[in-house]
Amino acid sequence: MSITNTSSIESKQIIALVGFDDTAIAIFKTLNFNGRELALYGNGIELVSAWQNQQLPICAVICNSEIMAPSGLALVEALKNKGLPPVPFLLIVNHLNRNLVKLALASGVADVFRLPLISENIEVRVNFLIENWSSLRGSLQNTTPKLKKIETSKRIFDLVFAGGALLMLSPLFLIIYLWIRLESKGPAFYYSLRVGTGYRVFRFYKFRSMYVNADQRVKDLQHLNQYNIDSGNEPKETETAAHQFLCDACQSYGKCQYPLYADKVSWCEKDFRYSKQNAAGSAFFKIKNDPRITKVGKFIRNTSIDELPQLWNVIIGDMSIVGNRPLPLYEAEKLTTDKYVLRFSAPAGITGLWQVEKRGKGEMSEDERLMLDNTYAQNHSFKNDIKLILRTIPALLQKEDV
Repeated sequence: MSITNTSSIESKQIIALVGFDDTAIAIFKTLNFNGRELALYGNGIELVSAWQNQQLPICAVICNSEIMAPSGLALVEALKNKGLPPVPFLLIVNHLNRNLVKLALASGVADVFRLPLISENIEVRVNFLIENWSSLRGSLQNTTPKLKKIETSKRIFDLVFAGGALLMLSPLFLIIYLWIRLESKGPAFYYSLRVGTGYRVFRFYKFRSMYVNADQRVKDLQHLNQYNIDSGNEPKETETAAHQFLCDACQSYGKCQYPLYADKVSWCEKDFRYSKQNAAGSAFFKIKNDPRITKVGKFIRNTSIDELPQLWNVIIGDMSIVGNRPLPLYEAEKLTTDKYVLRFSAPAGITGLWQVEKRGKGEMSEDERLMLDNTYAQNHSFKNDIKLILRTIPALLQKEDV
């Protein structure tokens, strides 16, 4: 099996491979795809760009990605939004369960395979899907929860509130922007991927509060790790700090599958999350006055100013002022059961029911929070949103933080 050079348009049908390493590519080369060529892409962005610009005769897409990762359901949605021809889309994943399979198939994925690859199964399945795709397409219908229509009054309120807030806060935005750029190299804003209404993945904007090379700085600061100092352990030179922070879903890849993005740089969201735990006394990696966080970063985190760019998400329709908080990909992929899927039928929002209920009432379990999300999804309306906003004002005066 040969590899297509996508710099020129080929007359043969092309099977696009996205995100595979050399070992997997070597396996694909040994398979018989009935004369179809293979084209390699590092990520979904490269695939979409080449497909659009070169009008490639792609007949199938196979991605090495977790279902909720950027090259999973998010890429399926991106291909639909770009108007590219509908072709079989297959995923090769590390983690799989019945609920994730149901979610993937309902979202338009033709099939999902779990690593390690069984080459014979891939060969037979891909050829079958390509050759019978016209008759199979009708059985692949999106069955995500029915979304309750957002009231016109709610949308108008969102636009007026967010637009007015952005206008009034524009001087503050300018000051924070200049402060971030002057203190450290890198962009002032970044985005991470979040899952909102109907499991739609979107870009979730914030002000940058860490150095862009924060994950590399962790390795350099291992000798200051209070956990190692207290236990008498020396940090291992052979194991990078970034790898230590990887979750189970990323270990096999050797790199974070859920990065933060800003312009042409990216850094690990896992590292970002662990840095937030330092103040709470995380024993895994604890450094007093963590130098990975910038001075302005400490200020905007403590005052929640880093969250203000989410007002732009409201303006463009990704979120609402009131709704269920959008979740990181690695959290949303755990909530695909009938018990929790209802929460994703409601608008994603900056503040919501569980944030108000938690104030001043001590710890709230994850299950309680998710049940409140479901309650909001069942009952949300503009009238109830106004009530929640009025309850949010006194709730902000409580001592306990959300």
